[in-house]
Amino acid sequence: MSPPRAYKTAGVVLRGRNLGEADRIFTLFTTDRGKIDAVAKGVRRAKSHFAGRLEFMSEATLSLHRGRNLDIITAAEISTSCWNAVVQPQAFAAASMIAEFIESFCEPDLALPEVYELVIGAVAALGSIEDPLALIPRFSLRLLDALGLAPPCESCARCGASLLGNGAWLDLESGGLAGSECQSSWRNVLELEAADVANFRALAAPKVGGLRPAVRATSGSRKAIEMLIAHHLGRRPKAGVHAAEFVKP
Repeated sequence: MSPPRAYKTAGVVLRGRNLGEADRIFTLFTTDRGKIDAVAKGVRRAKSHFAGRLEFMSEATLSLHRGRNLDIITAAEISTSCWNAVVQPQAFAAASMIAEFIESFCEPDLALPEVYELVIGAVAALGSIEDPLALIPRFSLRLLDALGLAPPCESCARCGASLLGNGAWLDLESGGLAGSECQSSWRNVLELEAADVANFRALAAPKVGGLRPAVRATSGSRKAIEMLIAHHLGRRPKAGVHAAEFVKP
């Protein structure tokens, strides 16, 4: 049986772009269909019933109608809005990185409930901490884990030897950390001290009481995580370029 033309779902607004004189296309990350693009007709008119309901990173209950090319948003009711927090410069930079990661890593029309909950938890935390960008290293590692791309944190990615209490180096080809005995001698690599490795492991730990990090990422572990994300994306995140100026040493 073909799916019903009209359906409802919860979704987070990742991005919006103008279409024609009054419409707007929104990229949404939904509970039932994952990432989708949908159009809200007339949303840019002054008297639109969508006013304030499709803001960046807001969660809404959406009614949609399947279209030939794009689904059409027929109604939207806000479930959670963190707009007042997200518009703060550091929070906006962090939210932009989260949105870019979801857009880049997640395939269209693929439901990922664990990733959806991760996004909701991260957005909710943005307005409750002094340094919102401190969430990004942990969010990045938890996202890679949910997508099956998690780097090994306790053992060498090459030989399997324990990394506990030891330093390591970042092995992008193996997707994780490698022990000093496996270090490549013919290329420049990012070396991590033992404290960086322990910090990396703490940030990658499974969810315990939300996304709020128990410890701030060290300079070494943050750099390693940024390089891992760029490796999997095939490029440096665009939002990360603007966020760099807010990162506290």
